[in-house]
Amino acid sequence: MLWGTAAAAAVGAAGCARVASGDTLGRLRSQGTVRLGIAGEVPYGYVDEQGAFTGEAPELARVIFGRLGITDVQPVATDFASLIPGLNSQQFDVVSAGMYINKDRCAQVLFADPEYQMLDSFIVRKGNPKKLRSYEDVVRAKARFATGSGYAQIAHAVAAGYPEKDIVVLQDQVAGLNAVESGRVDVFAGTALTARAVVRKSAKAESTEPFAAVADGKRKIDGGGFAFRPTDKALRDAFNTELHRMKKSGELFRIMRRFGFTEAEMTTMTAEELCR
Repeated sequence: MLWGTAAAAAVGAAGCARVASGDTLGRLRSQGTVRLGIAGEVPYGYVDEQGAFTGEAPELARVIFGRLGITDVQPVATDFASLIPGLNSQQFDVVSAGMYINKDRCAQVLFADPEYQMLDSFIVRKGNPKKLRSYEDVVRAKARFATGSGYAQIAHAVAAGYPEKDIVVLQDQVAGLNAVESGRVDVFAGTALTARAVVRKSAKAESTEPFAAVADGKRKIDGGGFAFRPTDKALRDAFNTELHRMKKSGELFRIMRRFGFTEAEMTTMTAEELCR
């Protein structure tokens, strides 16, 4: 019994040493909770009509972190532009907002491989009176253009020649829909999935057909994934292992399609490719 007690104490001490030395996965397992930064965007991560946190990212997080031995997932809602600063200042442990993986963001955080790929789409007035189907159309029409705070679509519009100073930056896609319906802007840009979800019940607005933005003369297909602090490579790698198992088994798509994703929006791209 004495030997068992001593051995247990040694194991416990070793475990504490690992947690104290920066082992985030060990710390999260020990406390049983992971804090998840989300941006309140349908269908990525949001609060539903019953007041519960849901969306593809929180639901995926519950499965993967559960398998990593972390049973309690606590979503923390914030403005999209505050997600990376909040992650790096330890307001939460991981970002799960369907965030696009790109070179600028890769300089600040570590990404898991993307769980989906996505084209862009516009929210426009019914009938699309200005015939806006690409960023180049927006530039030619001198349309009043809006997108969300911190959205990748800002860079897509600027790459097409739209003056950044003229872009109307709104809080989210709901504010974008309201701005289009009221006539304050001609177009709001977001992901194809976001656009088609938010206009579903609108009598005044519609979403355009999905399209690829053009950067440096090449069609750009984006991918979104979970973001981790640069010091949390072991946690990111463990997450990736479970994510790839779910991709291979088809479990990932079974979760994603509940939130409007199509099979064509599943992806084999990697974070390394997108970071380049």
